[in-house]
Amino acid sequence: MATTPTRAVRFDSYGGPEVLYVTDVERPVPSAGEVLVEVRAAGINPGEAGIRTGALHDRFPATFPSGEGSDLAGVVVEVGDGVSEFAVGDEVLGFSFQRSSHATHTTVPVDQLIHKPAQLPWEVAGSLYVVGATAYAAVNAVAPQRGETVAVSAAAGGVGSLVVQLLAQRGVRVLGIASSNNADWLGAHGVELVEYGDGLAERLRHAAPDGVDAFIDLFGPEYVELAVDLGVPTERINTIISFDKAAEVGAKTEGSAEASTPAVLQEIADLIASGAVEFDVAKTYPLDRVVDAFVELERRHTHGKIVLLPQQTD
Repeated sequence: MATTPTRAVRFDSYGGPEVLYVTDVERPVPSAGEVLVEVRAAGINPGEAGIRTGALHDRFPATFPSGEGSDLAGVVVEVGDGVSEFAVGDEVLGFSFQRSSHATHTTVPVDQLIHKPAQLPWEVAGSLYVVGATAYAAVNAVAPQRGETVAVSAAAGGVGSLVVQLLAQRGVRVLGIASSNNADWLGAHGVELVEYGDGLAERLRHAAPDGVDAFIDLFGPEYVELAVDLGVPTERINTIISFDKAAEVGAKTEGSAEASTPAVLQEIADLIASGAVEFDVAKTYPLDRVVDAFVELERRHTHGKIVLLPQQTD
């Protein structure tokens, strides 16, 4: 019997957002221990752009034609053999390691899913995994202690907005490096803005005359170098993006891989569902506008997540 086609994002070569396209593919069939999810929302992330351009080829090579996407939330529409944790009709959120969530349907192992809290809108639930796991791991990597001062680059971005809130919950003084446009949001969440740009090192020294205890880089290698120049111990510098610079100076590179568990995802989802942590969605796009979504993402000035809604049409 013929299977029902589904729609999925693909790219056939490394390049800019323009290499992305949406095409019909065969509807996946869940193997033992998997479920088939009708995807209602799927976040997009800078790491996916890095994979697509080839910038991360040494760490995460692509095989063409390649799919993409890790974050997802949706409804279970079919279960594989041996699955008892979820049933058809269950609302779930989770993650894919197969670069497959930017699609109308994808199969997911049951140990990469949790039940979606009813309080979470689809667009929030579908964009939690990468930023949630990354923020959780990045904070834990620098071992923040109550009363310490921690600086965070790209503090108002998708990951940064969670990082600063998790730090604030631990009683940490947070210096958020961002543009002045984000001053109100950061201030409302207990974060002191330190505006990026020329003279940043001097502004940080002025804000923390007794020194910065730890530094979380979410933007680029210049911030890892800055942290070293500020005298932050390298074991308390963590970057989620500047792998070469981290290796050069001895900084950490802990991110989503260190926190990719249902338990962590459940903890983050519960914090957001309860209102203890705020999670912002900047903009949503239908799947067919995936190119526009990544163009917006790669401007790198968005506060909050950009999310694909695969069941939505223009």
